Amino acid sequence: MGLLRSLESLRSVSLDLSGKTMIMTPMVHLLLFPLLLSIAAGKDLEEKKGPFENTELDVPEGTPENYPIYQFLVTHPGVNSFRLSGEGREDIMISRDGWLYLERPLDWSRDNHYMIMVEALADDEVVEGPIYVTINVLDINNNAPYFNQSVYTALVRENSAAGVPFTRVFALDRDDPQSPNAHLSYSLVSQIPNKHNSLLFQIDPHTGEISTTEEGRKMIKAREGILYSKGEDRSIDALKTKFDDFCPGNKIPYETNPFFTCVERAEMRRRNVDPLEDPDYTLIVRVQDLGGESQTALSGNARVQIVVQQNLWVNPGPITVKEHLMETYPLFIAKVQSNDPNAVYTLMQKERELKFPFQITENGEIYLTEELDREDKDMYIVVVLAADNSGKEVDPPMEIQVVVEDVNDNEPVCENEETVFEVQEDEPVGKTVGQLLAHDDDEEGTLNAQLAYTIVSQDPDTTSNAFSIDAASGSIQTLRILQRKVHQVYNLMVRVNDPVFSTECKVVIKVIDVNNEMPLFEKNDYGSHTLAEDTAVGHTVLTIRATDADDPDSGSSVINFHISAGDDDEVFTVKTDGKGIGYLVVNKPLDFESSPTYKLQIDARNPEPLMKGLEYGIESTAFVSVSVTDVDEAPEFSLDILDVTVPENTTKGSVLLTVEAKDPEGKEISFKLDGDKQGWLEIDAATGQIKTKDKLDRETVEAFEVTVTAFEKGNPEKSSERVVSVRLMDVNDNFPKLTETQAFICVKKPEPIIIKAKDGDSAPFSQPFTFVLGSGKKSPNWDLTSVDGASAKLTLKRMPTEDKTFILPINIKDNAGMGVTQGLEVRVCNCTELGYCYMEPEQRGFYGMGATIGILAGTMGFCVIAFIIVIKRVTKKSNKQALPEEGERNAMM
Repeated sequence: MGLLRSLESLRSVSLDLSGKTMIMTPMVHLLLFPLLLSIAAGKDLEEKKGPFENTELDVPEGTPENYPIYQFLVTHPGVNSFRLSGEGREDIMISRDGWLYLERPLDWSRDNHYMIMVEALADDEVVEGPIYVTINVLDINNNAPYFNQSVYTALVRENSAAGVPFTRVFALDRDDPQSPNAHLSYSLVSQIPNKHNSLLFQIDPHTGEISTTEEGRKMIKAREGILYSKGEDRSIDALKTKFDDFCPGNKIPYETNPFFTCVERAEMRRRNVDPLEDPDYTLIVRVQDLGGESQTALSGNARVQIVVQQNLWVNPGPITVKEHLMETYPLFIAKVQSNDPNAVYTLMQKERELKFPFQITENGEIYLTEELDREDKDMYIVVVLAADNSGKEVDPPMEIQVVVEDVNDNEPVCENEETVFEVQEDEPVGKTVGQLLAHDDDEEGTLNAQLAYTIVSQDPDTTSNAFSIDAASGSIQTLRILQRKVHQVYNLMVRVNDPVFSTECKVVIKVIDVNNEMPLFEKNDYGSHTLAEDTAVGHTVLTIRATDADDPDSGSSVINFHISAGDDDEVFTVKTDGKGIGYLVVNKPLDFESSPTYKLQIDARNPEPLMKGLEYGIESTAFVSVSVTDVDEAPEFSLDILDVTVPENTTKGSVLLTVEAKDPEGKEISFKLDGDKQGWLEIDAATGQIKTKDKLDRETVEAFEVTVTAFEKGNPEKSSERVVSVRLMDVNDNFPKLTETQAFICVKKPEPIIIKAKDGDSAPFSQPFTFVLGSGKKSPNWDLTSVDGASAKLTLKRMPTEDKTFILPINIKDNAGMGVTQGLEVRVCNCTELGYCYMEPEQRGFYGMGATIGILAGTMGFCVIAFIIVIKRVTKKSNKQALPEEGERNAMM
């Protein structure tokens, strides 16, 4: 019975989108039959039913035909049909029993949502509704990504730094950019040739930027060629001269000499290499959607043809020059050669020093102008710049290290005029007394600064020496047990020498009383102290005191204080001068949340060891308690540096960065954003998500900074700030434009016109440009050839018989192939002596009012007649293209 009711409903299905009822055809009945079978069987359709009310539905694109969307259940018993109006008239239908279904699959790229109105009818009368239904089309991955070029060309220099991009590929995907279906990932499929089975190039999976690997930096080489110096002739005759210099005595004619012809062909091939026809390397690159992380990801491929260019711009450093070198100055020390043979060289110093004893010649030879002193400066960094005649940089700045080599020109120096050591009596033989310190200003780690120590004399002079010294380190040790009652002081003279020079140092050794007294605190408990959490570092908490009964002039009476317990993080420290007074100070910022209380144990100790059998007791230890009180602190960011790099075509509403911060006391915080002069960004006050709210444009500003503030909601004055740096990556969203759209050529002295273009994008989406006449075919009257990457030369080949103005279509494309055809207005005219088009003087006169009215009437009549003629001719020739080549030729002649 359910199937019969569905068939009955099928016979009466109608749709009213324009106020008229359309009866379903038998063919549509047949197409809907599978749907009705599903309804009758109840296959997964129960969840697609609901009350007759405003509804929002999600429907995937690319569904089968007659796809059921939703069935509206009405309460009015007399409803026998429904009526639709709004968007999607050809795609969306509704049956008499309220089933909303698709007549044909939806396409997200055509429309991503539909708005329709539904009314429930009883005998063509509206009894329920209208209600409004929003249908969101869900994107599926049914579009493969594709590159904007099938073949890319690129140039890379030898020894290019690994990881620095020299070109970039770019791909697009027609799927939803907010979904993984359009999340693109780039990869390198293969490299041809690959003789060493090692990839010399790499591609950034996110940006498509291509750079050399570390192996590529070392291994890629350009084709060998002839080296030319600045201004040197590069003609075939010059090549013959170089060949003769290399192979003297050659008597075979150049034209038949196989060695010369081989060199000539190789040189011509190197000069005129075409990346498309003769690349050094070919890369096959792939782009995949779904981030390249799924086996079902769709992909596209492209080729990158790479030519390796010779790199003569090689750093000759580091250069080593001996100090105080006795030579004739200026002294040649190195030479550099730019990749541009006509480069102009200049030197700069990297450090701001008054002395810069270097100069460079026009051939790139670097000279030292005076002798150097390593003790004044042991290394110079010389920056070499190479530019063309207009000052434009032709090679990146080169930093050359000039290392000053040491010579032994300094004698050893004692660290102190008199060095004093103390040693307790009765110490065992071999006790270390101390280490004599001396230094040499010559280069450390070389023989010139290697010092040797020798005891020359001892006073008082004893039967046997009381001390020895280590020749390499200067460490002094006892050779016998010393008694204070025998000798209280010893005076030593120690010779310190390097391989050339020597000096003598005075050493005084005092024999002191044994350390048999311990330091005693004035009190062992210094009570409790309270500090606010924001107490400054360096604040003195309290003063402690201790005394020692040992000889006041010896190390046995010196008192040092140490915190031995209760402060693992070293938040506190004790400062002292060794005379028994110590100051407990704050060493690090306090934090109530991590450590609200401290119980510190402070020990008083002598630098000299205690007498045997004696140990430090409780009298040499004191205690102090510190309580930290809570202070409302500002929120803290999780990161100190916030940088983000995004493509300039990032869609509106995309999340660039999520800033994280928290309040130490756990209070609720909020975020705000300042400094966005372009109005491109916004921040979610609750989550810290920074999103785009408008279109980004790298040509407006390439990098900018905004300030994010995190503050307590209940107390906004408690806040912290961080600067977020945003850098925009370029995409190809500008085409080259003519800088001038008008020009003229003098008939008697025709000169080519130099036309120039500019592009707001940066590499690789800008220069070099290609210039082509709009027709794409060779013109009999005009010739257009490229001059450099940004300009072209337009030459008039055939002169017209009279002054004429031509509108020439010029197609200009950037390096990525993006461009449009633009009009260039060229006037061919007779010129004045100054080289400008001659303008005939105007005929001036006065005709009176009547004559003026007559002229105006005649002019208006002529215009009406001309307008009618033009309309008729346009009607007859509406499909004819403007200005064909033959027409241009006739107009010229």
